[in-house]
Amino acid sequence: MITIGNFFFKYRNFLFIFLYLALFIPSPDIFTRERFGENYYLWPIIIGLVVTVSGQLIRGATIGLAYIIRGGKDKQVYAEELVTQGIFNHCRNPLYVGNVLMLAGVGILSNSLIYVAVFIPLFLFIYQAIVLAEENFLRGKFGAQFDAYCSRVNRWLIDPRGLGTTFSQMNFKASRWILKEYNTQFVWLLGITLILFLKYPELTDYDTSLRNTLLAVIIGLLAILYVAVRYLKKSGKWVAA
Repeated sequence: MITIGNFFFKYRNFLFIFLYLALFIPSPDIFTRERFGENYYLWPIIIGLVVTVSGQLIRGATIGLAYIIRGGKDKQVYAEELVTQGIFNHCRNPLYVGNVLMLAGVGILSNSLIYVAVFIPLFLFIYQAIVLAEENFLRGKFGAQFDAYCSRVNRWLIDPRGLGTTFSQMNFKASRWILKEYNTQFVWLLGITLILFLKYPELTDYDTSLRNTLLAVIIGLLAILYVAVRYLKKSGKWVAA
């Protein structure tokens, strides 16, 4: 598993592109009109949005409280220090938990049985392998310190106990969340927008003209925000604290 994890660690960013494209593979529905009635489409929309937004909020809380340098070194697992504060004091892999929820949520939102039943389990397997590879590196570098951390903090489950204290004792930096995550947030919001308007014509009363207008407006606004944040970051006018 560690060998598999080291392999996928190199290409994990491409994995996200693949998984987003997989959302649009034709698939049987999870929620159907026959089983859930005329308003069946509200189920995947509500459940999917709750799950995927929860994932983004977990990532935001994690990055805003205690940022961990991601990306490794020379496409290999690497870490300068063992980060255990912030949300990392409640879960060893909160960023990965956020990723899983974000992708599972958009899979539910797209009402895709194939995505939820095939691609999400595959994604979980790959992430488990990556985490084992990372833990192997961290245990080798930090030894007993990492073992002690593992003994008190769960690998995947977020322990809610003491979260209020964590937030009250640390300075949440929203600017860091935005500046470090704007690429991810743009792709995520764009995907949600496309799924909602292309998958559910009911939302615009089957009015194609209205749908296209709303799509153009929302995508245009997202693009403007993306360009503005990118400019402010690259120009140094907005710096993550």
